[in-house]
Amino acid sequence: MSAPTILTLDDLGDSPVGGKAEGLAKLVKLGLPVPRAFVIVGATPGNLPEDLADRYAQLGGTAVAVRSSALGEDSADASFAGQYETVLDVTGIDALRIAIDTGVVDTIGIDLVAMCVNDLVCQGAEPLFFLDYFATGKLDVDQATRIITGIAAACAATGCALVGGETAEMPGMYHRGDFDLAGFALGAMERGSDLPAGVAAGDVLLGLASDGVHSNGYSFVRRVAELSGLAWDAPAPFADGALGAALLIPTRLYVKPALAAVRAGGVHALAHITGGGLTENLPRVLPEGLGAEINLGAWALPPVFRWLAGTAGIAEAELLKTFNCGIGMIAVVAQDRAEALTALLSGLGETVVPLGHVMPGQGVSYRGALL
Repeated sequence: MSAPTILTLDDLGDSPVGGKAEGLAKLVKLGLPVPRAFVIVGATPGNLPEDLADRYAQLGGTAVAVRSSALGEDSADASFAGQYETVLDVTGIDALRIAIDTGVVDTIGIDLVAMCVNDLVCQGAEPLFFLDYFATGKLDVDQATRIITGIAAACAATGCALVGGETAEMPGMYHRGDFDLAGFALGAMERGSDLPAGVAAGDVLLGLASDGVHSNGYSFVRRVAELSGLAWDAPAPFADGALGAALLIPTRLYVKPALAAVRAGGVHALAHITGGGLTENLPRVLPEGLGAEINLGAWALPPVFRWLAGTAGIAEAELLKTFNCGIGMIAVVAQDRAEALTALLSGLGETVVPLGHVMPGQGVSYRGALL
């Protein structure tokens, strides 16, 4: 069964069919995904509008009433809602200064969504809906439109409904042209299917390639750009195009391939490689007494990280605990499922790298070299 989208009874509005149905109709017209099931929290079958289920059916959904807390055990339809647990994720992004200074704001909305939904899938949850918070001193409609368009595109790409948000205009709080972004996402999983689970010595580490810096470590990135003496509009030394735009390539969205792998069986854990790099993120999904060995010769360090390391003169160990170094997600999988899951993920467009194995110990040990 598809995981439900959670609404509150207040979301239905005062009309017999509720304002939310009209909002869902707009999503359909925009080509955005409409989840199959809608859980109306705070409703019971007795007070649900008679034609609500029919209206949702026209939109491709199923309305289900539950009595109280979101998917809680005391819901009216425990046979349905009791199957699910909910997971929340709230995030901001630290690439904003470069986006503001360069005017390249079309992709940071993708980063915002990615930081939430990629984290949710690491817990075994399917993202259901997303809300954004956009704050500025004076609203620039064109700027805001470009940012929200990126958010909507990322939501559509991950099957996550963009159900609302908040725009705050606060003169005096922000300099002209400055803004701030935050995001909130909710996901659900069947009870007992949460990750990590079953990680054991001998499990294989499958790395999924990143597309770039992935919205982490940008305070350091800005300092490196200063050291290089290059302006944001100067040609990037490591890629085509301007330096600022090359550094703002958005975070890769791993949701659909990762969920497909989880559902295929054999995935014991997923680690989203964000701030802290491989060194600090992978151990978070490993149980006590287990560590990991990674072969640094298994993949080539992408040019952007080689430029960052060379310009700043930082050691390989520091690079590995600061950036993703070309690996944006790691799947910890059963040894006898590694080949099949590699084929599945590759078929879904991922570049899959066999990184190493889980082994007795603690933390991450490396062999080979990236630099």
